[in-house]
Amino acid sequence: MTFIWQGSTLSGRFEDEKIAFKEKGEVDMKIAWRDETPRKIQQFPGADYPSTNPDLEDVLTSRDVDHVAQIFQTPLTGSYNWDYSVQDDRIKKLYELGKQLNWDPQMDIDWDRPWPEEERQAELMNLHDYPPYLALSDKERDEFWLHMNAWSLSQFLHGEQGALLVASQLCSCAPTFNAKLYAASQTFDEARHVEVFNQYIQKRIGLMYPINTHLNSIIDKILTDPRWDLKFIGMQIVIEGLALSAFNTTRETTPDPVLKDIVYLVTRDEARHVTFGVNYLEEFVQTLTEEEREERALFAFEACAISRERLVATDVFRHFGWDVEESRRKVLDGFVMSTFRNLLFQRVVPNLRRIGLLTESVRPKFEELGILEYEAMTDDGDIDWNKLERPLDITEAQSHEQSMLAAFHEAFEADQAVAG
Repeated sequence: MTFIWQGSTLSGRFEDEKIAFKEKGEVDMKIAWRDETPRKIQQFPGADYPSTNPDLEDVLTSRDVDHVAQIFQTPLTGSYNWDYSVQDDRIKKLYELGKQLNWDPQMDIDWDRPWPEEERQAELMNLHDYPPYLALSDKERDEFWLHMNAWSLSQFLHGEQGALLVASQLCSCAPTFNAKLYAASQTFDEARHVEVFNQYIQKRIGLMYPINTHLNSIIDKILTDPRWDLKFIGMQIVIEGLALSAFNTTRETTPDPVLKDIVYLVTRDEARHVTFGVNYLEEFVQTLTEEEREERALFAFEACAISRERLVATDVFRHFGWDVEESRRKVLDGFVMSTFRNLLFQRVVPNLRRIGLLTESVRPKFEELGILEYEAMTDDGDIDWNKLERPLDITEAQSHEQSMLAAFHEAFEADQAVAG
């Protein structure tokens, strides 16, 4: 067993454990010290993706390392709650739904379905006239889209691990009994999400990218902040809200029926998580001072601004030797990406408005990002119980036609006509 620990300091407890392991001889533990998170791509042979995984030099395989661990320090203050009465029936009901609507990645997903034919959508990424992309051979273009797919799904996986760690913290620091119970059920949900995306990447794709630096920074901030309500805001409102929109988009655009099933099941869980966050925070935010509320409103804005940057696969551009900033600007200047990365905030902005964090001081900042227009959309404060209580029906996962791709194509053609 080999571990790589990343971090500037290692506490005495870890040092003691390292010595204890060595003395007992129970584990062959080799620790390599790193100052930064490993940035190599992991490769998994035998994946289902209909392409030979490229022979990469910058890959991290199981022969190199078994476990890569990055240490973070947090001044988390936990709390007991000796009042076991249920303070909010809504939160209790969401907890009950979490128990009733459990699913198992190994039993509820058919992993053996063949990979469907894919159509490369270069124009949707604004790469159809980009010289570095045009210079690629057909085989290299296949590899490029494999990497783009792997990068996006890897960020789903890393984000779910972040959600797992934050949810586990909320079990300790959430102040009320029913919130602790719900946080515990969400922790199990997030563990299942990590499991299913990890299995999908290893079995279906065969490549895993490291966490995007922008996503890493926002998760670090949420994990290491001592205030429980900032953890709620950062994870339940911003990251989970963005994930809901991203998963729905993936479900509509992916040709892979296995991935459709996965994002359908994950989305059913995430909808409860976001609803929990909005309903729990709405009353609490009203108890804050104006200074405290403004501080949290600014934090929410900064989380949104950073999250917009994590949507561009700069690691893939770098891997293929492209000018990273030039290719980043090329993709962002395209109609689809500029539209898509704003559409992701359709759940986040109205929920921030609902809980009272779309304050006058941050409204101009959201307007500058181009996402303030979503504030009047439906929020998750008024719970649609009929929707949340629907039994899991995996056939629903395949019911979405790829209408979003058709809409993007129409909009793209209209945009090209105007530009021409």
